[in-house]
Amino acid sequence: MTPNRVTSNRALRRFASAAAGALLAGLALGAAPAHGAERAAALPEFDFSACPTVDQLPAGADPGAWRCEVMHATGHLRMGAIDEPLTEPMKITFAEGRVDGEFRQVFGRMTAAPIRLGGTPLTLTPQYGGYSDFLSDDTRRGEFDIKFALGRAHGLPAGPSSGCSVGSDEEAVHLVLKDTDPTRVISKDPLIVAFGAQDTEFTAPRTTGCGPLGRMLDRALGLPSAAGTNAFTMDVTVGIRPYAWTGFGE
Repeated sequence: MTPNRVTSNRALRRFASAAAGALLAGLALGAAPAHGAERAAALPEFDFSACPTVDQLPAGADPGAWRCEVMHATGHLRMGAIDEPLTEPMKITFAEGRVDGEFRQVFGRMTAAPIRLGGTPLTLTPQYGGYSDFLSDDTRRGEFDIKFALGRAHGLPAGPSSGCSVGSDEEAVHLVLKDTDPTRVISKDPLIVAFGAQDTEFTAPRTTGCGPLGRMLDRALGLPSAAGTNAFTMDVTVGIRPYAWTGFGE
């Protein structure tokens, strides 16, 4: 059934008014939760089911020389007026190795839990933005494109439309991560390493795909946000498994 336009407009205005008040109260006041999150004492369980299969590796790749990595990253996000801890880990899975001496990667999957934005009805969910390069060098830990889907907290009656986000596949938030803590080996069998990284120089665009709520959301979230005013800090634990492992990549 096609919704009545007048009813829809009234509902939108009611949500916009309520959301604006909650957003401005929760974000514009600048109250920031405690930064960072303590690493769990027990080692996390790494799910390698999203690793690219052997058939998905580049042509000419020797599976015996490739490995799959599953990253668990918690930390803190400051972007515009957003200032929130990432207490539930983002999980990023990818394969890496070399073909004819050239470093190559194949992305697998990224998952993350929604982040509740202060006292507002909104959530922010990190999502893969379409590009990654985790080859470390002397200047950075790696590069990664990310976007943040805007939604409503569970149980609330209204929220931004599907597709509403900060960043998109066309204009993602581009992170250039630099080390804050050097790599250390947590376990040799299975191989697990940990490190810290951050980007304090990225820019954040306006929201996209949010329809009539876009301008209100941009104002409340402090977007767009220039380089030097944002920070994405990550405490990372990585599980590593070679493709030579029995039964892997089937």
